Amino acid sequence: MVSVEEYKDPDFSHLHPSAQTVARLPAAQRIDRIRADRWIGYPKAVAAVDRLETLLRWPRKQRMPNLLLIGPTNNGKSMIIERFRRQHLPTTEPDREHIPVLCVQMPSEPSPLRFYTAILAALGAPLRARPRVVELEHLALSLLREVGVQMLVIDELHNVLAGRGGLRREFLNLLRFLGNELRIPLVGVGTREAYLAVRSDDQLENRFEPFVLPTWEADEKTRSLLASFAAAFPLHQPSLIDTDDMARYLLARSEGTIGELAQLLTTAAVAAVESGIEAIDHRTLTLADYTGPSERRRLFERELL
Repeated sequence: MVSVEEYKDPDFSHLHPSAQTVARLPAAQRIDRIRADRWIGYPKAVAAVDRLETLLRWPRKQRMPNLLLIGPTNNGKSMIIERFRRQHLPTTEPDREHIPVLCVQMPSEPSPLRFYTAILAALGAPLRARPRVVELEHLALSLLREVGVQMLVIDELHNVLAGRGGLRREFLNLLRFLGNELRIPLVGVGTREAYLAVRSDDQLENRFEPFVLPTWEADEKTRSLLASFAAAFPLHQPSLIDTDDMARYLLARSEGTIGELAQLLTTAAVAAVESGIEAIDHRTLTLADYTGPSERRRLFERELL
């Protein structure tokens, strides 16, 4: 094992200032910090948050603009939404709670009944047994207005396609109704299938602006992203991963999504601490407890045989 003291860097100048203090903690605590969620403000993510901020401040009018945040699974959509939500947390006033941004998840089998139930659950409203859709709709609209919701974020919007044709059309009409009734921006989050669902309705397609988060390629943007990760992990030695060769290698293993890339780098950073190498390199990437998505599927399918 390589001694940490052998490679001691007293000022940790290769790290972001917020990571320099963490780098002085014991190994176990550093590993906990490495495994925690972290925000990496790469340009596309910052642009998405800025666009959400613009929509939130949009003056009320009959036809509000909406947004579709589209990208492959595990490519940073939920992290962007969570970042934005945390910038606009609920506040409590003497007579009521104020919730500027409400996030709900599209039910796996979409229907107006289940969707309104999801909204009310997110608002913390009690539900009576066997409610009717019209009652849930009235209650949801009343509470959304009462708590001052300024933006409704609908995650997993691609689940709309799971519904039957008639039910899918009913739900798309519901989205249009909510936009007209509340006069707040709606934000749909999902995969390419979410865009296909909205595109099937001409009126909705005109209201929802797509914002695409593509998979990553071995270019300058990815090298900058890798440099940000390297500066964020509290390792004692520099991780020289922002090179063309390393970018191609990491993207090949993670298959091009930021979620998988973050998982790979996180496991490599943990291996760097545990081994005493204290940097992400080919040795710690080999030691990393990580399997890519395609290989995970193959292993799972093999176990089913």
